[in-house]
Amino acid sequence: MNEHPKDMDALQKWVPPHNLEAEMALLGAILVNNPLLDKVSAFLKAEHFSEGLHARLYETISGMIARGHVVTPVTLVPYYRDDEAMQELGGAAAYLAKLTAMAAPIVNVTEYAREIYDLARRRALIEIGEELVVEARTPDTSTPVSAIIEQSEKALYEVAEEARFGQGFATFSEAMKEAIDMAAAAYKRDGGLSGLSTGLTDLDTKLGGLQPSDLVILAARPAMGKTSLATNIAYHVARAWKPGADDAESPHAMDGGVVAFFSLEMSAEQLATRIIAAEAEIPSNDIRRGNINASQFKRLVEVSEEISNLPLYIDDTGGLTIAQVAARARRIKRQHGLGLIVLDYLQLLAGSSRRASDSRVQEITEITTGLKALAKELNVPILALSQLSRQVESRDDKKPQLADLRESGSIEQDADVVLFIYREEYYLERKEPKPNTPEHLEWQAEMDKYTGIAEVLIAKQRHGPTGSVPIQFNGNLTKFSNLAREEYYPEPME
Repeated sequence: MNEHPKDMDALQKWVPPHNLEAEMALLGAILVNNPLLDKVSAFLKAEHFSEGLHARLYETISGMIARGHVVTPVTLVPYYRDDEAMQELGGAAAYLAKLTAMAAPIVNVTEYAREIYDLARRRALIEIGEELVVEARTPDTSTPVSAIIEQSEKALYEVAEEARFGQGFATFSEAMKEAIDMAAAAYKRDGGLSGLSTGLTDLDTKLGGLQPSDLVILAARPAMGKTSLATNIAYHVARAWKPGADDAESPHAMDGGVVAFFSLEMSAEQLATRIIAAEAEIPSNDIRRGNINASQFKRLVEVSEEISNLPLYIDDTGGLTIAQVAARARRIKRQHGLGLIVLDYLQLLAGSSRRASDSRVQEITEITTGLKALAKELNVPILALSQLSRQVESRDDKKPQLADLRESGSIEQDADVVLFIYREEYYLERKEPKPNTPEHLEWQAEMDKYTGIAEVLIAKQRHGPTGSVPIQFNGNLTKFSNLAREEYYPEPME
């Protein structure tokens, strides 16, 4: 249906929302009292002014004050004496005098600046909407509808998060304050962590928790339990979350957080079964086969009710691209908050079709670079699982190394932390000698030593030590837990 001509005329005459009087009053106030700029410069930028002349004035004033100059209409006139826009308004001296006459009261300066800022965001939303209408009305076989939606979501998210992520350079004093705040948060926490707790005490001690904006790679050969460990961590983070924990102003407030779990291999139902089995302490195989008794079923129901409202969101869509993951992560943060992203697993993600046509290595580079950028943008840790190459199996020493990462160059380079899972028990099981032989007795002694023990190898960490962390692994429940060490046992009674 076509628009009515009168509606079209009104639309053409319509101008985006703006407030020239507020812009003039704010500029006038700063000209009269330069220190007022400090009250608004943290969020108000030149591009937020609707009038181009006002934007240039704000930029010039900000630059002069930053250089230590006193800015008044007198000192500003030389910069705009030949400005065409000023000439149309009666000359630089007259217009600058008018601004000072309209100066806002000191107590209203921040409100005026907020008004200008909010109107700028409204104009940005209108621009996004107009671009969306144009894109949607102009069919283009090279741009699928899903790509248009992702671009619009990204643009909307940037507008929503501009106040937090669009501040450019931070001074050293600002960065130092953030570092002190992080240390204070760790000091106040029960666990003494600066990041999210994994639920594994010894691993947390080495890592300090999962740090905001870090890309953490968790890699292992098949059957080592990398999905199980990632699920255990995701469950612990979601379980520790409390309302208010994902407040953007206090990202280190709690050990827990809302978790977005992208499962590109397993279904949401399979992941849920694993979590329920681990918490109810009933093997998932028995649950699937219905091989449980009445008391076990009752326990399953109780556990399900306890954890049904966890802030753990699972997306089991297969074949996602890095752009789709980013768009969905932004959406869940906007709707529910976000503390952790888990991705299972890296090699099942797709990059852009252009990169894919170049080579798989180029595509993986695009993916890891995109994940690191997303972690910084959303200020949350991303735990991404990765496969290891088969060359591990050809060595006598099966412990993984950084070179074993598939397409390892970009993964190793972009990751802040690289973790490997290694279970000696897995390899020993496959070397069992004939029973009732001396070799079997030696093998059994080794098996007793390593049964139920796994190692998390910290192969890389930008802000901490590397090394090995032993943990407990229950294969029947696919559950990792803290290792019960001898030093943790109570003293024996005399």
